[in-house]
Amino acid sequence: MSLLANRVQRETAFPSWLFPSTVPNRAVNGSGARTLSKTLDTKDLKVSKVTANGQAAKFTLGPKHSFMGTPLEITLPFDLSRGQHVIVEVTYETAPNASALQWLTPEQTAGKKHPYLFSQCQATHCRSMVPCQDTPAMKHTYYAQVSVPKELVAVMSAVRDGEEPDPQDSSRAIYHFRQPVPMPSYLIAIVVGALESREIGPRSRVWSEKELVDKAAYEFSETETMLKTAEGLAGPYVWGQYDILVLPPSFPYGGMENPCLTYATPTLLAGDRSLSNVIAHEISHSWTGNLVTNKTWEHFWLNEGHTVYLERMIGRSMESEQFRQFKAMGGWKELQESVNTFGANNPLTNLVPNLNEVDLDEAFSSVPYEKGFALLYHLEELMGGPEVFMGFVKSYIQLFSYSSITTEEWKHYLFTYFKNKVDILNKVDWNAWMHTPGMPPVKPQYDTTMADACIALCKRWVKTKEGDLGNFSEGDVKTLSTHQLIEFLSLLLQQEPLPLSHVKRMQEVYQLNAFNNAEIRFRWLRLCVKSKWEDAVPMALKMATEQGRMKFTRPLFKEVYNFDKYREEAVRVFIAHRAAMHPVTANLVSKDLKVDNDKST
Repeated sequence: MSLLANRVQRETAFPSWLFPSTVPNRAVNGSGARTLSKTLDTKDLKVSKVTANGQAAKFTLGPKHSFMGTPLEITLPFDLSRGQHVIVEVTYETAPNASALQWLTPEQTAGKKHPYLFSQCQATHCRSMVPCQDTPAMKHTYYAQVSVPKELVAVMSAVRDGEEPDPQDSSRAIYHFRQPVPMPSYLIAIVVGALESREIGPRSRVWSEKELVDKAAYEFSETETMLKTAEGLAGPYVWGQYDILVLPPSFPYGGMENPCLTYATPTLLAGDRSLSNVIAHEISHSWTGNLVTNKTWEHFWLNEGHTVYLERMIGRSMESEQFRQFKAMGGWKELQESVNTFGANNPLTNLVPNLNEVDLDEAFSSVPYEKGFALLYHLEELMGGPEVFMGFVKSYIQLFSYSSITTEEWKHYLFTYFKNKVDILNKVDWNAWMHTPGMPPVKPQYDTTMADACIALCKRWVKTKEGDLGNFSEGDVKTLSTHQLIEFLSLLLQQEPLPLSHVKRMQEVYQLNAFNNAEIRFRWLRLCVKSKWEDAVPMALKMATEQGRMKFTRPLFKEVYNFDKYREEAVRVFIAHRAAMHPVTANLVSKDLKVDNDKST
């Protein structure tokens, strides 16, 4: 499928895209020629015209589903002969509230001078931006032409292919893009803004507004090392360019693995490269997810579990095996928190859940990431260690590259690859791992070397009486790395809330309010609100609204909401900031806070 975009203007994105016929619906007439119809996914699109090879084509929009959108049925105006090439052109406008797009005012950007547009299509939002077969089972190449005001820059999840003045409007420029590697629709991405870039490697640039670009270049300076490490583990990088784009703060995720253009949240700019594991994760998706893709979203763990595994193998190569073990321990705690949030009997905590009539945004959690990793780590131990199992992962990538697969296909190849160890694999409780809710049936025994200091300090704070708080000092955390400090706070969050006297003393000796690292600040503020420290409430709400990463925003709002005295304040602040939030974030926070959408607009 090739795609051609003409213009981005006002509230209208991509008025015209071109589709050659793929997976058509056919009826054979008496002469043997075939009448073709095609169904595309749409959501809130205003379709004005459809043509096929330049001829007007009949089209109808079916009934609207609450979150899946509306099918667009297109019937060709001519019979189709075998081998005939057909280009279907759809002219349309997106809705101002398209769920894939966020249109930022100048005030919502770092530069405060120009508007900004970015898309986020995963899992099924591409249909609100482009009429398409919006399923990971379908892969396509694409090309695009994007016309924007000449003071702005357009980038996409594709290789940049030149720019030129817009011949129809001298105040605009046209950017050209091509993506020759087949990919699913959820990886189509477009960003338009006052962007600058810096080279950070022989095949990489970092993009952002000029206010952040140098800081981002420093933070992501190890990108080429990570790429080479990943290639050594998983095979050649096939996408050509690997750029990173730092988005405005409202971006709802830590990163997004769009080919050629990884998205990154500005909350990663900690100033110490300590949060680079997010980039290692997105780099890993270049193989597991983008090259080998889950066929349906029920099998999302194939994308994310393997990506976490590869991400941690990169960490192992660049740091140590102990570092990998340490990160795996942290992941287990994130999994436990997700299971606690959903409920241990909730079927959405299955590794392979039933997602029929489930809004995928509401099902999003760490389960496919960390339960998936836990299964792969368990199999690694059974099959002979990291080198042996990484050999399987590399072979799996090579076999299934450019395709979309299911868990059964993955499992069949696992048994084929380890054909001499089938007796061991048969002893794995596959039903408990795949189709049973809650925590995994086996808890891995991770090496605790890097975590021991964190565990010991956590126990001290939990057991210490109020009269003995003077025994704590600044030196307690002097030798802890950033990763260890994050782990220490994570461990405390798993305990019963500390007495208010304890968190106040912790601030006195550790000065945690002064930390700008988002992972540290997020955990510290949650800890304070859980302990009902009222001074922390405005800081928690500030962090929840000055950035929009759902990993931070949703729990912070929920913590304040659960503090009875400040429940109404949490709702008031959310309603005041809702319009500046990404639509996915705003929708989920409104449900977390039980806010009627009609009252929050």
